[in-house]
Amino acid sequence: MYALAAAAGLLILLLTPAFGCAGAPSHDRKETAAPEPPREYVETALVPSSGHLIRVRDGDDLQDAIDVAQPGDTIVVDAGATFKGPFTLPKKSGTGWVTIRTSTPDKQFPPPGTRVAPSHAPLMPKLISWKGEGVVLAERGAHHYRFIGIEVVPSEGTYLYSLMWFGTNRERTVEELPHHIIVDRCYLHGDPKKGSRRGVALNGRHLAVIDSYLSDFKEVGGDSQAILGWGGPGPFKISNNYLEGAGENIMFGGGDPYIKDLVPSDIEVRGNHLVKPLRWKKNEPGFEGTQWSVKNLFELKNARRVIVDGNVMEHSWEEAQTGFAVLFTVRNQDGNAPWSVVEDVQFVNNIVRHSGSGITLMGHDNNRPWEQSQETKRILIRNNLWEDIGGARWGGRGILFQMVEGTSDVRIEQNTGVQQGYTLFSMGPPHRRFTFRSNIAPHNEYGIFGNDVGVGVAALDAYFPDAVVTENVLAGGEASRYPDGNVFPDSLDAVPFADRKAGNYRLTGGIKNLKNAGVDASALCAALSPPDAREQPICTERTADTRQHRAVASQ
Repeated sequence: MYALAAAAGLLILLLTPAFGCAGAPSHDRKETAAPEPPREYVETALVPSSGHLIRVRDGDDLQDAIDVAQPGDTIVVDAGATFKGPFTLPKKSGTGWVTIRTSTPDKQFPPPGTRVAPSHAPLMPKLISWKGEGVVLAERGAHHYRFIGIEVVPSEGTYLYSLMWFGTNRERTVEELPHHIIVDRCYLHGDPKKGSRRGVALNGRHLAVIDSYLSDFKEVGGDSQAILGWGGPGPFKISNNYLEGAGENIMFGGGDPYIKDLVPSDIEVRGNHLVKPLRWKKNEPGFEGTQWSVKNLFELKNARRVIVDGNVMEHSWEEAQTGFAVLFTVRNQDGNAPWSVVEDVQFVNNIVRHSGSGITLMGHDNNRPWEQSQETKRILIRNNLWEDIGGARWGGRGILFQMVEGTSDVRIEQNTGVQQGYTLFSMGPPHRRFTFRSNIAPHNEYGIFGNDVGVGVAALDAYFPDAVVTENVLAGGEASRYPDGNVFPDSLDAVPFADRKAGNYRLTGGIKNLKNAGVDASALCAALSPPDAREQPICTERTADTRQHRAVASQ
């Protein structure tokens, strides 16, 4: 994707000593600006019904019930029954909620805050459609609908474009967009053989997908997602879901909004499990025979004020893209939205693993002149665990962090990474006000590398001239090539992890004079959803005999 220096020139650069501190004198450096948090949040607490109960039994007309329901009414749909759509959510006057829910009693169904699974499908009614657009669609201005315990799926053997459409991106004003719609403890899945392009299109205001299970969103030759939003201003909430998508499991942006200056904003992505099943990957046991167009796990192309906190993201391999798990890549996708931007993003307390590379940040859309997109800025990447990044199984270059095209105010701190390639790779115009602090990762061959300039201080001076790079543990690196204040043990074996081979990266001892290097396991595990936290070795108290580790203090 990005050209590296010629081998001969690179060898000369690597053999040339570099001394001193990178960047401007400390008194000239400006503090990295912090991201602005969301200004609005989606409220997803259950609101008690204030209206009538409408019972829809097997063979009844669900659309008729939706049409006649008034704000405050609850539509109770027979569990185990199948209802043929598509279904349309009409705009109604008033602000009471219309709830469409399973007939399974609350005491027999997972309670709020509990993620459902395919095993709960018998407790749900099933909504299907054989038409190309979707199963559930919202009219312009439709609002205050909540789905609880509903299975949504294409008719057998049918490819659908989106199962649930909340805004089509054909709305011309914010007032026309659907708003206040919640998908709660639902099971959405594409056809196992033909797939579907996406589960939910979030193109409105105050939209949420919570405690749900979305699977088999896949396509050959096109982008597919579990959840995608590009034409609504937000706020959005995606919380405690299991999400499968071949192209991108979650993405914001990727299409030009019709509404001028619209940027999807005020986005919460918390406690989800994003995964590409290995049955989609060639040469893996259980491969089903179709190579779907696999790209990445999470991507922002046009988004503002985003919190990505407490998620597990796994399995992203080199196929339709180069294998990066996470992309903050601003795109004026079709050339009609020069206001496109990625800014004010907090990527914290996540586990990212089994991927070709880690995360890439792009400062401007490199497919277009710089003035046709805005600068990527105010990005915080803190307290994440990056495990099994790169290698023959996943492809890619094994890059932990990549930064290109001139960002500003990016802070990468307190991460633990286990990657096979670069620790930090950069190219393009320089990045301003960059902080790289308290991270633990192997240096490998090139460590912090600048394209066409080399390793360490040379890379920092060229691409991060006012950077703060300190208190990092770069195992296997050479101290003479880096600014003072960093630590270089011989290898990761010298770092006192509880049990690195088992995936427990808790530190059982100090690292020289560093106080907060690497991931804070307690904070990480507290942010994960319970079903995911229970599966993580780092979230257990089991530790190995620390006498196995050599003291890093001696390095």
